[in-house]
Amino acid sequence: MAKTALIDVGGGFRSIYGAGVMDRLLELGIDFDKCYGVSAGSANMFTYIAHQPKRTHKFYTEYAFRKEYASASNFFKIHNFVDLDYVYGTLSNHDGEYPVDYEAFKANPTDFTVVACDARDGHAKYFSKDDVAQDDYDVLKASSAVPVACEPYMVNGVPYFDGGIADPIPVQLAADEGYDRIVLILTHQRDFVREAKKDVLPSKILRRTYPAAAERLKNRYRTYNEEMKVAERMASEGRLLILAPDDLCGLDTLTKNAEGLEKMYQKGISAADAIPEFIES
Repeated sequence: MAKTALIDVGGGFRSIYGAGVMDRLLELGIDFDKCYGVSAGSANMFTYIAHQPKRTHKFYTEYAFRKEYASASNFFKIHNFVDLDYVYGTLSNHDGEYPVDYEAFKANPTDFTVVACDARDGHAKYFSKDDVAQDDYDVLKASSAVPVACEPYMVNGVPYFDGGIADPIPVQLAADEGYDRIVLILTHQRDFVREAKKDVLPSKILRRTYPAAAERLKNRYRTYNEEMKVAERMASEGRLLILAPDDLCGLDTLTKNAEGLEKMYQKGISAADAIPEFIES
């Protein structure tokens, strides 16, 4: 029987696309042997593994519009545009407004890898399911700490940035770990080619404090484009299914609008219907 893996590359508010995919998977009763989450993709998967349909939808479409969640005032007060402690702590802890069902997450046999970037050397760090504990969701915060928009997040005394800097599309990792039916959730159009210019200024700012991470950020476009080539090759061989939106609905990493979020979520729900046939083939 094929070993299955699901990868969600994240992408800030665009990641509601992956939330739609996973809510549809829950409707269909489909679990994967392993999930790989990058940035906001790891948060989608946390809720998916815990089998809590529509939870992430509420975060993107309701909580995300609160100033405590994401705002310029957050940035000026705590140097984080997105308050990761609010999202993954205040709201998500056992006594929060919408807790993660941690016991269900733990009991689900699905394995889980969270990708982050070690700010000290720019290398990818792969956290495991064992690194997540009740009310200790720091590895998700680390994976989601967008450079410059957020301070690096400390885990066991080590500073981490967004996993998308170091290993944005970890399809090779999934293949190397023995998964032969891999579903990849993108939050850009499939033919998107990342360019260097978007990361030039952030990498210059970051260079003063974390030069290795800044160098990795500066070259993220190369990493993304090279990993996307690997994904396309694997897709052509029938080992990988790529799900990607045909339109971004006005969304970007830190840019959102209510109508666009709902449209993108529905696109994810529709895209997921290709999954059953692929993993059973």
